[in-house]
Amino acid sequence: MYMERRYFGLQVGCCEPHKTGIFKLLDHAEFRKHGCQMVNVVADYWENIGQRSVSSKVEPGYLAGLIPKEAPEDPEPWEKIMEDIERVIMPGVTHWQHPNFHAYFPTAASYPSMCADILANGFACMGFSWAANPACTELEVVMMDWLAKMLHLPEEFMSGGDGGGVIQGSCSEATLVALFGARNRSIEKYQKEHPGATVYEAASKLVGYYSDQAHSSVERAGLISMIHLRKLRTGVSREMCAMDLEEAIKEDIANGLLPFFCVATLGTTGCCAFDNLKEIGPVCERYDIWLHVDAAYAGAAFICPEFRPLLDGIEHAMSFVFNPHKWLLTHFDCTCIWYKNMDWIIKSFCVDPSYLKHTHQGCAPDFRHLHIPLGRRFRSLKLWFVMRRYGVYGLQKYIRNASPHIFVLPAPPSMFIWLDILSSFCCPISDLRSSTR
Repeated sequence: MYMERRYFGLQVGCCEPHKTGIFKLLDHAEFRKHGCQMVNVVADYWENIGQRSVSSKVEPGYLAGLIPKEAPEDPEPWEKIMEDIERVIMPGVTHWQHPNFHAYFPTAASYPSMCADILANGFACMGFSWAANPACTELEVVMMDWLAKMLHLPEEFMSGGDGGGVIQGSCSEATLVALFGARNRSIEKYQKEHPGATVYEAASKLVGYYSDQAHSSVERAGLISMIHLRKLRTGVSREMCAMDLEEAIKEDIANGLLPFFCVATLGTTGCCAFDNLKEIGPVCERYDIWLHVDAAYAGAAFICPEFRPLLDGIEHAMSFVFNPHKWLLTHFDCTCIWYKNMDWIIKSFCVDPSYLKHTHQGCAPDFRHLHIPLGRRFRSLKLWFVMRRYGVYGLQKYIRNASPHIFVLPAPPSMFIWLDILSSFCCPISDLRSSTR
């Protein structure tokens, strides 16, 4: 005999009597037991990771044949789940923390960061507004100021005035958000100068700029926003030429367009190219263009005084972003972006339904107005753990440990090597006299 379940008079399903009991969550004792086991599994993995092959040897589709086609109807033992980690998951894992992993970009992680994420996941809270989680909001404000001071960013990027910082999920997201802020700023300016002009008319005239060394996310931001972004070619130095930028701006103005946004690269994840902010910045200021600085990878190095001169000219920027989850011992995801004026971002994303309002609005930031999703994790906790556990000097030492390795590569005839402070770029070149590369 089946039992029929109804909610609000609607039949929503039937189930057998033995399956209608109270659902039992993992209890505290089990969590203590399995949690300790999980910590040991991770510690063993990190301790012995060098014995594994860096990359996976599986072929696409390998996993589907190792697990059932449907989810289990009844709970499975924890031990069976853990057994399948090695059998099912590990064969398909690329070990990014392996000492011989040199692909893509670094994802320097650490135990303090990992422990902070365990704690954040244990709290299981949302931090979209101050009321939703006061500690999440206020710690993020303080951590962004800590980092800004370590980087010696201008005072305008600090909290307490128009500017401030916020943690995003990735530089891709941060660049898109900055573009939206710049877009709304320019549209508002255009409408003031041209009474009666529509938002769509103004948006159709917008044009931005980036170099061929910029991250692919810049091009994607243009596609998502349906705004034309011009790619400017770089020379041997791999940096954007200020003269070329100004020439492109003048050309677009002559064609009735509205230059509004420029992305400068300062050690991004492609080949770690650096633009000269002291040359690009004044050009952007002259034409009232929002300068966004993407230092996704190398930005962490600016906490070291000897590398800080590469950031000279940052006073011309409206926004600056880098990823602690690449080179600052912090787990993904943790992207830090600072704005000189947060109002333009808030205007771009502010939707304020009654069910999200609270009595302290205006007294503290509500980060839901500064990024695309509503929900947000307690990401500042891992920055707090990392910066306290290692200190500024410890993090500087970690960055400096990487610097000598930039210069140890030999220079065989078949290789072109470009070395410039933080950037190291090596690539094979064709030998026109033979088939070798």
